Amino acid sequence: MATEVKLPELGENLEGGEVLDLKVRAGDTVSEGQTLLEIEAEKSTVDVPAPAAGKLAQWRIRKGDKIKVGQTICVIEAADGKAKPEAPKKAPAAEEKLQEKPPPAPESDRNGAATSPQAEAEEGKAAESETVTDKEPSAVVRPSEEPSPPKPEETKEKESGAEQKRRAAGPATRRLARELGVDLDRVQGSALHGRITMDDVKAYVRQLAGRPVTARRAPPLPDFSKWGKVTRQRLDPTRQRIAEAMSLAWTMAPRVTQYDQADITELDAFRRQQEANGPKLTPTAFALRAAASALKQFPQFNASLDDGAGQLILKEYYHIGVAVDTPRGLLVPVLRDVDKKSVRELAQELSEIAERARNKKITAEEMRGGTFTITNLGGIGGTAFSPIVNYPEVAILGMARARLQPVVHNGEIVPRLILPLSVSYDHRVIDGADAARFTRRITEMLENPLQMLL
Repeated sequence: MATEVKLPELGENLEGGEVLDLKVRAGDTVSEGQTLLEIEAEKSTVDVPAPAAGKLAQWRIRKGDKIKVGQTICVIEAADGKAKPEAPKKAPAAEEKLQEKPPPAPESDRNGAATSPQAEAEEGKAAESETVTDKEPSAVVRPSEEPSPPKPEETKEKESGAEQKRRAAGPATRRLARELGVDLDRVQGSALHGRITMDDVKAYVRQLAGRPVTARRAPPLPDFSKWGKVTRQRLDPTRQRIAEAMSLAWTMAPRVTQYDQADITELDAFRRQQEANGPKLTPTAFALRAAASALKQFPQFNASLDDGAGQLILKEYYHIGVAVDTPRGLLVPVLRDVDKKSVRELAQELSEIAERARNKKITAEEMRGGTFTITNLGGIGGTAFSPIVNYPEVAILGMARARLQPVVHNGEIVPRLILPLSVSYDHRVIDGADAARFTRRITEMLENPLQMLL
C-alpha cells in the first residue's frame, strides 16, 4: 500500500519553509518517526518525521524547494507494495442535499413556461456557492436565463460571504496583525478575491502613523557586469527574514540612541572569582540581570505601542532576547522570566540556547515573546554602535568591547576596565530623559555587582 506523505503542521503561524536537506534517499526503508527531511521556517530548523514505516518510493520535492503545510512531499510504500485505494471524493453540500431529496415537480411561471428540475438544481448550486467563504471559488455553471431577484436571506448570506472574503488572510499575515495591534476588519486586501497580505497590513499601519501608503520601491539596479565580473548569490531564508524584520523596524520605530560607559573593573574581578567555583559567567549574563531590574523600574521600556488603538501595552513579564551570531545570520533566542533567575542560571541557559541556535536546533517558539533585547559585540570589537530596535519591542541594549582606559579614580589616574553601552529606543514611547535614566541605571548596576545581585 502506498501513502502520500504531506507536510504536517510545523507550529503556530508557520505556513511552511525551505527544504534544507533530505535525510533519506528514494528506495530506502524508513521506520515510523524517522526524520525524512529538515526544513527552515522562521529562522528555525524543523525535522519532519515519517508518519509510518515502509519504503520511500518517491520524493515529490527537492533540496532548496519552498514548501507549504499540506503539500505532498513523498510517497511511502508498505511492505506489500499495493497501492492505496483513493477515497471517493465527497460531494459538495449543495449536491448532497439535492441528492437526498427528489426534485420538485415542475411549476409554471407567469408566462406559463415550466421550469425544469435541472434548472432548479443549477440555481441551488449557484446559491450554495455564494456562501462559501475564505476559499477559492469553484466554477459554477449558471442558468442561461436571467435569475430571479434574490430573497432577503440570500442577500444577507452573500454580503456575509463577501465580508469574510475581504478578511481572508494567511497565518503569517494574521500574526503580523496581532503583533501590530491591527484589526483586519479595517484593512483592505489587495490580493486575489480581496485576500489581505502582509504588505496590506504594513501599508495600513503607515497610514495610521501619518506616512504615505504608497510603498517606495528602489530604482532598478544598473548592469554591473558592464564594468567587470559579478556573481549573483541567492539569499537564504534566514537572511530574507532578517531583511524583512529590519525594514519593518526601521520603518515603524523612530529610533534614538543613548550612549554611556560602565566601569566594570569590580564586576570583571568578581566574575573571574566566581568562575573558579562554577560555570563561566559572561558579561551578558550580568547585563540580563541588570536589564530585568531596570525594566521593572522603567516599565515603559518593557512595552509595545498599539498605535491603531492608541494604547501602550505594558508587559508584566520579563522575557529578554539575546542576539546570537550564527553562520546563517543573526538569531535572537529569548530567555524567559529573567527576573526570577540567578546570574549562574542565566549564564547556563544562555550558553545552551546559543549553542542550539548555532547548530540549527532552535525552534521558532524559542525566538518569540521577547519584551527587550540585548546585543553584545564585545567579543568582536568596536567602540560603540547604534542597534536597531527589535520591533514590536521599544528598546534594545547594545554592548561593545570593554577596554582598559586611564581614568581618574579616587583622585588618581589608574587603568580601569570601561564597557561602552548604548540603548536604542522608540521615541514615540520613550523620552530622551527617561532613556538617559534607564541607561544610567543599568550602568550603575554593572558598576556595583553586589548591589545588583542583592
